[in-house]
Amino acid sequence: MDDQIIHTLWGHLHWLGVLAQQGSYTAAATRLGVSKAAMSQRISELEKLAGVPLVQRTTRSVRLTEAGQRLVDDTRAPFDAIAHSFASVRDLAGTPRGLLRLTAPVALARQQLVPRLATFLQQYPEVRLELDMSDRMASLAMEGLDLAIRHSDHVPETHVAWNLCPTRSVLVASPDYLARRGTPTHPLALREHDCLHYPRRGDTPTWTFEPPDTAAGPTERLTIPVAGPLAANNSEALRDAALAGMGIALLPDFSAQAGLGSGHLVQVLGHWANVGPFARQLYAIRPYSAHVPRAVSALVTHLRETLAGGFALPTPA
Repeated sequence: MDDQIIHTLWGHLHWLGVLAQQGSYTAAATRLGVSKAAMSQRISELEKLAGVPLVQRTTRSVRLTEAGQRLVDDTRAPFDAIAHSFASVRDLAGTPRGLLRLTAPVALARQQLVPRLATFLQQYPEVRLELDMSDRMASLAMEGLDLAIRHSDHVPETHVAWNLCPTRSVLVASPDYLARRGTPTHPLALREHDCLHYPRRGDTPTWTFEPPDTAAGPTERLTIPVAGPLAANNSEALRDAALAGMGIALLPDFSAQAGLGSGHLVQVLGHWANVGPFARQLYAIRPYSAHVPRAVSALVTHLRETLAGGFALPTPA
C-alpha cells in the first residue's frame, strides 16, 4: 500500500470511529468541527478505498456494517495510543491546556458546578470545558468524556475516583404547604402527605429513615410507602415543585441548599436520617490510565478545594 493511501486512511478511519461513537453524521460533524457534507464525503471515500459498504444509513441514524465495525474495533487501540502519547507530550509544557469534556447531573451542574467553573477557567485560560449535563450514567470512554462528577456509593473497579465531598438527602417543603397540611413529626405521618419522589423503575415508592437515637446503638430502619401528585427523575424539578407548595420532597442537599438558606423551603423531619435514594459521597471519576492530563488534575483539585466540607444547611429546628 503506497504512502498516499496510508496518509488518506488514517484521517478517514479516525472520522469513521467518531461516526460510530456519535451515531449520526450531524453529531460526528459537530464533534470534529466540520460540515455534515464533508463528513459524508470522507466516509464515501473510505468505502471506495475499502471496496465494501462500511455504513448502513437510515433517516435518523447510522449503523456500521460488519466490515465497518471491524475497522473501528481494530483501529481503536492505535488511535487511543496516539491520543495518549500526544497528551503526554503536551503536558510536558507544564500548563493545563486543551479541551476537557466533563459530564455531571443536571441539577448539580446548574446549581453547584457552573459557578465554580468560572473561577477555574479564569485561573487556567488555556483550558476549554465542554459540559455534558445528564442524569444518565454515561460510558466515559465510548463518549469521549474525560471526567464525570457523580454522587455514588460505588465506583467501578476499572475507574479512578477522587472523593470531592460528602452529600446527604433531606426532606423539604414550602412554609405554605406546611401551613395548609401541618408539619409531620414522625415518618409514619408522611402517609397523610403529598410526597414528591424520585421514581425508581419497577419499585414501589418508599422512603427509608434511621431514628435520631442511632448513637445509642444499632436500631431498625423504618421504611414508609409514599405517594404524591408528582414524581420526577431530576432533583431540580422536585425542588421547584416543593417551592410551588405541591408537597414534601426528598432532595440531595446540593439541590435543597439555596431554598433552605433563603427560607423558601423548610427542612422536615430533620433529626431523622434519610437512607437513599441519593448517595452519600460526591466523586470525580475517570477511566483508569497511567497518565492523567494536567487539565483533569487541575480541575479535580479545584473542585476538591471549593467543595470541601460539602453543602452546608441550616440546623433543623
